[in-house]
Amino acid sequence: MLKKNKIEIVVVLDNIRSMHNIGSIFRTCDAIGNCKIHLCGICATPPNKNIYKTALGATNSVNWQYFKTIKESIQKLKEEEYEVLGIEQTNTSLSLNEFHTDSKKIGLIFGNEIKGLSKYAINNASSLIEINQYGIKKSMNVSVVAGIVLWTISNINT
Repeated sequence: MLKKNKIEIVVVLDNIRSMHNIGSIFRTCDAIGNCKIHLCGICATPPNKNIYKTALGATNSVNWQYFKTIKESIQKLKEEEYEVLGIEQTNTSLSLNEFHTDSKKIGLIFGNEIKGLSKYAINNASSLIEINQYGIKKSMNVSVVAGIVLWTISNINT
């Protein structure tokens, strides 16, 4: 029996440059279930063979929409009453381990592989969340971060 994720999630990709990362995030969204994607700015969109390479068909099972700017995506999420969370390391970020919500509609913004979240995304998210990291680089690939955050968020209150 297929178990459905109880939380409605929209993954917002803010200028992700790697089509392999985009494809991997499509695949993770398919695995999580009840998950959509907003592709913003420079993000490539399906159909694209480099996205397909890592998505392995998930572009057919995950609903997605393209937005020219991150502002358009965030405005749409807020109009639809999503709690909008930015995933970024800042001095005000809350640890993912400490995050809790009762919201059933969550937007998760993931930023560019080099620059991170745009200032607009940081300033317009209701909260910023980060994954505790203890290594020297304190940096993970955006598709890995998306997997960790999506799994954690989808299991809140289950």
